[in-house]
Amino acid sequence: MELNRAAPPAAHGSRFHPGPPAGPASLDLAVIGNCSYSALVDRRGRIVWCCLPRFDGDPVFDALLDDGPDGSQWTIELEDFDHSEQAYDVNTAIVRTRLHDRHGQSLEIVDFAPRFRQYERMFRPQTLVRRLRPLRGTPRIRVRLEPRFDWGRLAPTITRGSHHARYVGPTTTLRLTTNAPLDHVLQQQPFVLQGPMDFLLGPDETLPGAVTPTADQFERDTAGWWRAWTRALAVPLEWQEAVIRAAITLKLSLYEDTGAIVAAMTTSIPEAPGSGRTWDYRYCWLRDAFFTVRALNSLAEVATMEDHLRWLINVVASERDGHIQPLYGVGLEERLDERLAEHLPGYRGDGPVRIGNQAYEHFQHDVYGNIVLGAAQAFHDTRLLRPAGLAEFERLETVGRQALKVCEQPDAGMWELRTRARVHTTSALMSWAAFDRLAKIARRLALPDRERHWRENADRLRASILERSWCEQRRVFAESYGGRDLDAGVLLMAEVGFLPVDDPRFVSTVAALEQHLCDGPYMKRYEAPDDFGRPTTAFNICSFWRLETLWRLGRQDEAREIFEALLATRNHVGLLSEDTDPRTGELWGNFPQTYSMVGLINGAVRLSARWESVI
Repeated sequence: MELNRAAPPAAHGSRFHPGPPAGPASLDLAVIGNCSYSALVDRRGRIVWCCLPRFDGDPVFDALLDDGPDGSQWTIELEDFDHSEQAYDVNTAIVRTRLHDRHGQSLEIVDFAPRFRQYERMFRPQTLVRRLRPLRGTPRIRVRLEPRFDWGRLAPTITRGSHHARYVGPTTTLRLTTNAPLDHVLQQQPFVLQGPMDFLLGPDETLPGAVTPTADQFERDTAGWWRAWTRALAVPLEWQEAVIRAAITLKLSLYEDTGAIVAAMTTSIPEAPGSGRTWDYRYCWLRDAFFTVRALNSLAEVATMEDHLRWLINVVASERDGHIQPLYGVGLEERLDERLAEHLPGYRGDGPVRIGNQAYEHFQHDVYGNIVLGAAQAFHDTRLLRPAGLAEFERLETVGRQALKVCEQPDAGMWELRTRARVHTTSALMSWAAFDRLAKIARRLALPDRERHWRENADRLRASILERSWCEQRRVFAESYGGRDLDAGVLLMAEVGFLPVDDPRFVSTVAALEQHLCDGPYMKRYEAPDDFGRPTTAFNICSFWRLETLWRLGRQDEAREIFEALLATRNHVGLLSEDTDPRTGELWGNFPQTYSMVGLINGAVRLSARWESVI
């Protein structure tokens, strides 16, 4: 039987008032996922973003970028809605949303993506589980399940069975299996929620068991897996809840099938309103992935590094003429051609909406250092199931050789400038880090000739950076050789061990960065105008780099004050996007941003009191 996906029929003349509209799109969102796909749930329990079959796939729910009548979403509307509450189950990726009406009645929505071990492998299907139960009274609801395909252009053909419905598109078919009244769901007919109901939306496959027992098992085993995972984390004494939420979010950013780590789960959330800075971040940047691995390593979570090392080795093996792109698709796709989805209005109507990212064409020479840094611990850590050895070192040496060729040549830099090339200080810095770590790995592997080779190149490049990036006029390390403009990225000199933190040149640079790039606790990336003018929002990871630098300089009280201010910027479930408006504290940019969650973990690890102080 086929049903049209036209506007739903009137509810047989019955009254249904869903309450006040949800308002404009917001980053007050919770993320659910299972290292295969993810979805974003707003404070009223609407699923407003979900790409399938993986992070960089087609958004079957896209209301985040189209909050008009054509936007696709999955909503549980409560008659006479009054207010809602939302929180994660402790130490899991399971989110609960409670909706309350004006008459004291309420219901709970439980959302999650199944993830647990089964048959000696990880079970992580592209299945979204929604569980409803009345909490008080007999609330009246309407289920609006409205997926679309081809970036919102195509409504599905709907067919139904006895207890399931199929949403059929040209290349994808989703199956809903439920114990809710199927007619009410398909006709969007309001009904009274008199008992628990379960919905499983996923691949077009027959559910092997009954709906509720399956949902029970999925929830129980998923909660158990996440709690076992978080139990093994070496968290700092302070800010444990914030750190655990950040760590879970970073883990959710892993595409486990290949080991890729996405920078964020969205595309085209503007860095600032009206800026035109809308980018597709649903891919794996080598730079962002390195920082993610490093942060999780600091919590003793090394499995992600092992997964990502598989991906890195495949990237290196696929290189052509030594060149490595700054980003790839999660399946190692090289071409990520950028195009506009002109039919989508964008976040709050603020486009354009972009699919793909032109940065894959860039030369960003810091990428070689990020690869080596991302893999380095695997040569020294004896806990690993698959420790790196000579074969992996030889692969990394090809990366180092390419870095030798290009480390002092102009590139687009870590901030991906589209119309300007310079010899960026941070690109040379990360190449130095590559040489330095290759020397240390060679020592570990008892290869003295290779150690000497890479140490000599590291020393040579270090001397060049110190001379050519220093701007005597401003007493700073500038953003590029021979330049004078400021760039927060030079704070990484201390992070990667390039300079002692108390080196007078570094101290002077920090003072200038604080004077010109900071607005209270927030910090911008750079001061010079770029392709779109001067940035107006703060870049969250830079704010965290600053507080780590202050900690290293012994300014702990200032660092803690900034850290607490940045924690207050998180949304209601503890997540951060890429950017923050320093005037309003509002989050902007793609979401949730791995860079920002990395900064939160690093800041807490640096600043927390030691466990020894209380035990």
